[in-house]
Amino acid sequence: MIKELKSPLRVVLDNYGRINPESIEEYIAQDGYEAVGKVLREMRPKQVLSEIKASGLQGRGGAAFPTGLKWEFTAKAKDAPKYIICNADEGEPGTFKDRAILEGDPHKIIEGMIIAGYAVGAHYSYIYIRGEYLLSINRFNKALKQAREHRFLGEDVFGSGFNFQIEIHQGAGSYVCGEETALMESLEGKRGNPRFKPPFPPSSGLWGKPTLINNVETLANIAPIILKGADWFRIFGTKECPGTKVYAISGHVKEAGLIEAPMGITSREIIIDYAQGMRDGKFKMAQVGGTAGAILGDDMLDVPLDYASLGEKGLVLGSGA
Repeated sequence: MIKELKSPLRVVLDNYGRINPESIEEYIAQDGYEAVGKVLREMRPKQVLSEIKASGLQGRGGAAFPTGLKWEFTAKAKDAPKYIICNADEGEPGTFKDRAILEGDPHKIIEGMIIAGYAVGAHYSYIYIRGEYLLSINRFNKALKQAREHRFLGEDVFGSGFNFQIEIHQGAGSYVCGEETALMESLEGKRGNPRFKPPFPPSSGLWGKPTLINNVETLANIAPIILKGADWFRIFGTKECPGTKVYAISGHVKEAGLIEAPMGITSREIIIDYAQGMRDGKFKMAQVGGTAGAILGDDMLDVPLDYASLGEKGLVLGSGA
């Protein structure tokens, strides 16, 4: 298991290292699948959309597009069938947060995908997992089997009449397939080349049908938001960028590993408070967000690490590496 550094605040990683990820019983004991039960028994799809929009959750894959807005666009699309895709093709150098989430809490992703499907009117979905992540694939397969056995997935979920299926697709190592349209090309059995936009996936995605694509970390936030509410979620982070972010820390720090921290934390806080400082006591630069991210010098150590603050500097947070 990937080492988790001191993380007093847990939304995404609340079960990480605390439950056996191969036991659905332990997940259920931590209110697992309660969010799915809540939306199917008590909420209409529009209410789910409203709650996700009110939370201010932004895509955690790097683009930071408002999640609720993306869901709404897909829900409003007239064509059918609609599809859900979880992008788990984590290829950015230095990034291993999605792998950790899948290995440590696979049922949380299943739960997020089911809720997304209910909200937008989709009944079939795919999770596209990086081919090298064999443990993630094996654990997710086991979690799918367990969820079906408990009637949390498949036909007539929770006796509600709602049907939802999830299929795993294993990637073949292409970096570019982390881009959503290239990923869809790969799912269709073609070479994974990016498509021209527009059209965008919510209107024309997989096989030309409305498609909602979310990152692993994004989907891991869904069940907590549904159970505890949008106002609770907005307590963390900043006004413009609420919630937490999972960061993968590596390099010449004393303690490498995984942390979850509020949006707006600074690089200095991450290095000193979580990674216990630099090995030689000297900081030169940090690459944030993999090759698609930004390079921060020592003059940027106190810039808040959130999409808005970095955007003002002409930089991007990227994946959170």
